[in-house]
Amino acid sequence: MKALSDIIGHIAPPRPRPQRRFAAARAIFALILREMSTTYGRSPGGYIWEVLQPVGGIALLSIVFSYAFRSPPIGTSFALFYATGFIVLSHFNGLNQKMGIAIRFSKPLLTYPNVTLMDAILARFLLNTLTSFLVFIILMTGIVTMFDLRVILNLPEIFKAWAMLTALTFGIGILNCFLMSMFPVWQQVWQILTRPLFIVSGIFFLMDNLPATYRDILLYNPVAHVIMQMRAGFYATYDAPLVSSVYVYLISLVCAVSGVLLLHRYHRMIIDER
Repeated sequence: MKALSDIIGHIAPPRPRPQRRFAAARAIFALILREMSTTYGRSPGGYIWEVLQPVGGIALLSIVFSYAFRSPPIGTSFALFYATGFIVLSHFNGLNQKMGIAIRFSKPLLTYPNVTLMDAILARFLLNTLTSFLVFIILMTGIVTMFDLRVILNLPEIFKAWAMLTALTFGIGILNCFLMSMFPVWQQVWQILTRPLFIVSGIFFLMDNLPATYRDILLYNPVAHVIMQMRAGFYATYDAPLVSSVYVYLISLVCAVSGVLLLHRYHRMIIDER
């Protein structure tokens, strides 16, 4: 069986390595600039909306649940508790949708010899991951400052959560890219399938507090593991005993390898489709 690097190289036709690496980096950078101008440059506010959208969601959750409960499941700040879950799920859903249509978005450029499928996918993945990370820093800094929270940050745990989230979004995003390119209806199917994640991922409750019967079922959702890991970085009293990073990385790897193999097998059909 061919090595994964050979398969990726087949999706991006091989050329002399030094020239190809430079051409790939240049193509990805150009695609990132195009993405920035088309996605954020044409709408009023641009990047501001990337911050305001999660702020609105977190504020709404905080207001609603503050009337129903005296305090969140951990700590004293509803905003911080919901932010550690809402931002994770928002990034997961948003990037999967964007990676899924990455080829469709950049299809006119794929006729150029120096632009490949992987270039289009990586450009969208890198830009949106960096954007989400910066929004995360801005929002968390704002919440801690505004509510004067005495938070002891565990940076290794936070970066571990982001590593898990990045791997998961990339793996599932690659597979979605193939499925949405080959079967456009999958975009609507995926939206329907992921809607329950808002309820079952642990955004407004702790998995640890659920009965074992329900908890064991919900833990099949890899996003729940990322949310628990993220909270371990913000709450010194929470050590996230139910998190399985191996499970998250395994799903990420299986989806990424499957997506790459399928793109390799059907890349010509995807590019030539009108």
